Amino acid sequence: KKPGEPQAIMGNTWGRKVPLKEVLRKNKREINKAVRELDRERANLEKQEQKLVADIKKYAKDGQMGPVKIMAKDLVRTRTYITKFIELRSHLNAVALKLQTVKSQEAMARAMKSVTEAMVRMNKTVNIPSIQKIMVNFQVENERAEMTQEVMGDMLDDAMAEDGDSDEEEKIVGAVLDEIGISFGDTIPDAPDAMAARPQAAPVAVADAVGGGGGPP
Repeated sequence: KKPGEPQAIMGNTWGRKVPLKEVLRKNKREINKAVRELDRERANLEKQEQKLVADIKKYAKDGQMGPVKIMAKDLVRTRTYITKFIELRSHLNAVALKLQTVKSQEAMARAMKSVTEAMVRMNKTVNIPSIQKIMVNFQVENERAEMTQEVMGDMLDDAMAEDGDSDEEEKIVGAVLDEIGISFGDTIPDAPDAMAARPQAAPVAVADAVGGGGGPP
């Protein structure tokens, strides 16, 4: 192996270099296969256990104690192996979880390596003085655009304004303030007193003012 060769490459019988990802995948398949075989054998033993229990009851009922004792030993042995198979399955699951952890760590390492390489390439292409110049130009142009927008807004307001608009606006504002019991020279009164002191026809005055200031026919 060369000194700079990564550790994620492993060899096999024919000398071919196998990536760590493939090795982990192969080991996971073998563990899953072993778990399935254990489950199958345990299921067979559980069926055998049920049969032994039924036979023991049958022979005991017939009074044949010799076969009962032999089958009792076989039943104890069968239950012991069922417990061992359960324990082996638990160990295999623990190994599978460990393999999954290693696989996740290897994927994280590859992702970090890729991100680091991308950041190095990006940092090599970044020109700090150029970025600073761009930001200064952006700030100047942004301020100029805001100033232009403000001037254009003022000019449009002046161009769109017509004679009598200010009087109509003051009339509408006055009607609204009059409805809530406030005049330009007064302070804001308490809400209950204002509501109690207002006549019922005040909303009509506001509607008339907003609608153009026309009086009743």
